[in-house]
Amino acid sequence: MPASVGTPLLWGAFTLFVLGLLALDLGVFHRKAHTIGTREALGWSLFWIALALLFNAWVAWTFGTQRGLEFLTGYLIEKALSVDNIFVFLVIFSYFSVPAAYQHRVLFWGILGAIVFRVAFILAGAALLQAFHWVVYLFGGLLLLTAVRIVRARDEEVHPERNPLLRLVRRYLPVVPTYQGARFFVRVGGRLMATPLLLVVVVVEATDIVFAIDSIPAIFAVTADPFIVYTSNVFAILGLRALFFLLAGVLNRFHYLKAGLGLVLAFVGMKMLLSDLYAIPIGVSLAVVGALIGGAVAASLLRPPGRPPVPVHLHDGVPVSAPFAEGESGTRVP
Repeated sequence: MPASVGTPLLWGAFTLFVLGLLALDLGVFHRKAHTIGTREALGWSLFWIALALLFNAWVAWTFGTQRGLEFLTGYLIEKALSVDNIFVFLVIFSYFSVPAAYQHRVLFWGILGAIVFRVAFILAGAALLQAFHWVVYLFGGLLLLTAVRIVRARDEEVHPERNPLLRLVRRYLPVVPTYQGARFFVRVGGRLMATPLLLVVVVVEATDIVFAIDSIPAIFAVTADPFIVYTSNVFAILGLRALFFLLAGVLNRFHYLKAGLGLVLAFVGMKMLLSDLYAIPIGVSLAVVGALIGGAVAASLLRPPGRPPVPVHLHDGVPVSAPFAEGESGTRVP
């Protein structure tokens, strides 16, 4: 495995930089809870993408073109896979009827937790690959299985109520029946109780652990450098909130996108499995990943769904299915 470009100083400086951005995000720009509109979401999406590309240029300038291409490919893969997160977030927000004004706060804390989980997964994955070469085949096989699952289960429903972590929290933590603003805990009769917003954060965090199991091996297929894996992951995650608010209302139009994501995972899985026989150049990997994602988007736009998508209604700004839209309170806890 080639040496990492990430020194302890670089790891620490980058992490402090990210924490500073998150502090500005929540403490200054989104201090007051409000509904994120399309124009605001577009502006933040462009900001996070531009920041990632600037960092990409710095990586290429400082550590060479190879590392720059590795970062860009990893970022593109993670950015594409984050769309799958958006599908699930929509279901979670619908199930819990989360008011639109509080969705950004949920995603903020979800992303902060996701960064912690990703660091742990990345360090563990790098250590395993360093110690046991056969793990590359394990990761490759895992990605192929995930690709098959995504392609075959494109229309399967997600059931947040079956999340084991959510059941555990509900069992041991008293929860008030309605939202209490943007708070996670309130005191009722001197007793500290959780709000439904905390349950939503718990489900979002648990979901990201599952997604990390898929996405981290995928990026290790294009680079063995933990610092490149970490930074490309973090930049994709930082832009996830804005991407959610930008795409939430139009995801039904991109009905081939999940199939495209499955093909991306299948490609990087085969890349890992064949790595000892033939090392696919990083430029080719970037071209293939870009072509698969771009092709899925183009196919979705050129060939609309043959049947109308499931009706989606906006309830307090939250896309919900018809049963939720029929006379149910936005503060109800399922």
